[in-house]
Amino acid sequence: MEVQERTEIKHKKKPDWIRVKLPTGRKYTELRGLVENYNLNTICTSGSCPNMGECWAEGTATFMILGNICTRSCAFCGVKTGRPSSVDWAEPEKVANSIKIMKIKHAVITSVDRDDIKDMGSIIWAETVNAIRRLNPNTTLETLIPDFQGNHRNIDRIVEVSPEVVSHNVETVRRLTRKVRVQAKYDTSLKVLLYLKNQGIKRTKSGIMLGLGEKEDEVLETLRDLRANKVDIVTIGQYLQPSKKHLPVQSFITPEQFKKYETYALKLGFRHVESSPLVRSSYRAHKHVA
Repeated sequence: MEVQERTEIKHKKKPDWIRVKLPTGRKYTELRGLVENYNLNTICTSGSCPNMGECWAEGTATFMILGNICTRSCAFCGVKTGRPSSVDWAEPEKVANSIKIMKIKHAVITSVDRDDIKDMGSIIWAETVNAIRRLNPNTTLETLIPDFQGNHRNIDRIVEVSPEVVSHNVETVRRLTRKVRVQAKYDTSLKVLLYLKNQGIKRTKSGIMLGLGEKEDEVLETLRDLRANKVDIVTIGQYLQPSKKHLPVQSFITPEQFKKYETYALKLGFRHVESSPLVRSSYRAHKHVA
């Protein structure tokens, strides 16, 4: 197997292909004004997503529910770890209203892990989907869910409201999972994705980050594993270190290598593949409902 084409980290300077143009355009300016005026909470803004301008121009935005403190301590993630606050039962209506105000055509909903409560947040998840559909009947939905520790009853709550796309990220290759995701398990994620598909979800989706020290054959193996578990859509992007406390970037993967992975994934039979350095989970998400 060929060595994965990459730029090894010798200096902190990012390669040219990682640099992002500032978002511009009438639609972006309009939505930015609404977010600020109504104090709306989107992952797009709080996570400083490099694709915010492009996604907003297409009428897509991502919202995080169940608070901003996670019960897990993944070594790649910038979300705070600790004891979350109590569940806000008014949150589903708040998110639905935000989507209505912003006139979002396709909404991506994600959340922190809530291992501290019995239902792991799945009830709020279902109520959020229902509230969005009630106030925004023409908006399509992707739910980027946690693994719910593989608990079928909690996963079933997602299945019952049947979002157009249900996504759960494996994030990295098998060998690095314990180091990168700490409390999560690679095989649990695969089982969740397969269960969703077998329960009737039409489009399942997953994503992986590169640049954490994985090898090319491990990336190809991960793509095969996802496809073997009936995943329809995959996103592949470059890992970027959120802070000095998080895992350092081991390498910057070249655009050519990302293209190679895209070609391989399409040959495996994925319905949609997004593979480039700046790809994030919700990149071009509106296209994945087709």
